[in-house]
Order: sequence, then structure tokens, then C-alpha cells
Amino acid sequence: MSNKTFTFNSKTINQDELIDLLESIYEHSPWVPLRLFSGKINKTIDKEYLYEKMKVVVNNASKTEKLNLIRSHPELGNKLQKTDELTKFSKDEQKSAGLDRCNEEEFKILTHLNQQYRAQFEFPFIIAVKGLSKNNIISEMKIRVNSTKQEEFETAINEIHKIAKLRIYDLNY
Repeated sequence: MSNKTFTFNSKTINQDELIDLLESIYEHSPWVPLRLFSGKINKTIDKEYLYEKMKVVVNNASKTEKLNLIRSHPELGNKLQKTDELTKFSKDEQKSAGLDRCNEEEFKILTHLNQQYRAQFEFPFIIAVKGLSKNNIISEMKIRVNSTKQEEFETAINEIHKIAKLRIYDLNY
């Protein structure tokens, strides 16, 4: 238990509470906020500061850690996925894009593209879905499946950063 306290959004919060609040920002990767607080951090913080600092933690992670972070993300539109494996963020994000309301044809297309993508890159397709429709997502999958593995690795990390920023700004604290 840490005794360090911070001012976040004009409220006082201790380090452990802040780590709990941030642990789902980077999907199933609590090491990100833990590592964030192992270094020097301001006593007064805001959402942009947290995002920038957490982004640095991920960018400085090893390639293996980044790959594990990418692989911790769920496949989009996977009806067979156990909903208890999804973070609340992921459930809400997929729902906002209409991925929970795919018709059979859309589901078949998504399933095929997810399988093709995973076979080619060995990790799930990742895109910040907020503001996108299921058709936008399918179109982007069709384009990105033609990328190189290195391009998709970098794109996935960049998309994860976009997702993290949206999640931090959506925090109700």
C-alpha cells in the first residue's frame, strides 16, 4: 500500500487508487500504470499528463511486452467471445461501433477477416473504434490485411495509444 497522494482532476487520490483506476486503460496490462508510478511523476496530474506518461511507458517497453499488450486485445465482432473476458471499455467500444449488432453476413466477413489477419500477423486486428461504424472497421481490415508484419505491429501500438487516450478522457473521476 502506497501512502503517496496526488491531485487528479482537482481531487486527492492515493497512488493505489489511481493505479486501480488506470489498470484497464491499456487492455489487461496493469504493468503500465505500475511502471508509471515506479518513476518520477508530478504530484498534480491531469488526463493529458497521464496519457503522455503512460504512452512513454509503453513505447519504452520491450518488443515482447508490446506484443503481449497487442495480443491482450479482443478480436472485434467476435460473437463467441466470452463477455466476461472483455473489459468494460472494450464492451462499450465495440457496442458503440455496432459490432454487437452484426447481421450474419457481416459476422461471416468479420470472422473471415479476423482469422486471415491473425494467421498473417499472429495478433488480433486493433483499431480505435470510437466514432467508426462496423462498415468503416471492415473496410479498414480489408486494407490493413495487406500490410507487412512490422507495419501492422507499429499500427497496432499506435491504435492502442489512441484507445488509451480515449479511455483516459472518458474516466469519470
